[in-house]
Amino acid sequence: MEILVCVKRVPDTSENEIELNREGNDIERDDLVYSVNEWDNYAVEEAIQIVDKVGGSVTVVTVGDEEDEEVLRREMAMGANNGLLLADDAFQGSDGRGIATILKAAVEKGNYDLILTGALADGGEAQIGGMLAAMLDVPFASVVNSIAVLDGNKLKVGREIEGGNQEMSEIELPCVLSIQTGINEPRYVGIRGIRKVASVEIPSMGAADLGLDASAVGSAGARVRRMDYFVPEIGDGAEMLEGSTDEIIEKLIEMLKAKGGLK
Repeated sequence: MEILVCVKRVPDTSENEIELNREGNDIERDDLVYSVNEWDNYAVEEAIQIVDKVGGSVTVVTVGDEEDEEVLRREMAMGANNGLLLADDAFQGSDGRGIATILKAAVEKGNYDLILTGALADGGEAQIGGMLAAMLDVPFASVVNSIAVLDGNKLKVGREIEGGNQEMSEIELPCVLSIQTGINEPRYVGIRGIRKVASVEIPSMGAADLGLDASAVGSAGARVRRMDYFVPEIGDGAEMLEGSTDEIIEKLIEMLKAKGGLK
C-alpha cells in the first residue's frame, strides 16, 4: 500500500512563550522552537504500522520552505520511506484552500492508495483533510482513531463521535483520513535514526513542477485572511470548593441555582 502523510512544522508550545507581534496580526515568530504537528505524528506512526502489516511505503509531504525539511527528516527517522517538500515563493500566504490545492497537485503526481492528515494543526481549523478529499473526489473520514485493512480494496475505520461513542465504517480506497491523537503510541526517534537520514536528498517541487497557476495559491489566491490576533481577557478566577463530597455537591447545587443553571 502506498501511503502519503501530510505533515506540518509548527511552533512547539511546550518550548515557547507565544506572544503577539507588534502589528497584532500574527504571533512573534523570531527565535521560536518548532516541531512536527502532534496530530501529524500520530498519522505517520499509523501509516508505518499499516505498511509493516501489509507492505508498501510511506511518503511524508509538507508545504513550506527549506526549514521545513527538518520535520520531513524527523518523520523519515521515525520510519517513513520518503520525503517530499513542496516549496515555492508563490505558496507563501496560502489559506486552507490554497494548501489543499497544492497537496492535491502533489497527490496527482504520485500513485497513492491512502492519504493521511492530522485531525488539525496549529491553526485549529481542521479543514485540510476534508478539502483535499473533496478536491480529489474520494471518500473522507475525520477524527479517525482506528484503522484495519480489510481484504480487497477497503478499510474498516473507527471515528470518535459525540458522547464518547465509536462509529465504525467501511471505506474504499483511495481515500483521505484525518487522524486523531491516541490512535497509537508514536515511536521514539533516536539520534541514530536522525543521523541515518541527515544526508538523504529530499526532492522539492514548486508551482511549475505541480502544474499550478501561481495566482491560484499563496496570498494571491487566498480567500481567507487573518486580520487581527488578540489575547482574550482573563476572567474571574476559579472558586475552589472544600469539604466532604456531600458538602461540595450541596454547595455546587446552590451555586448553580444562584446563577440560573438549575431551577
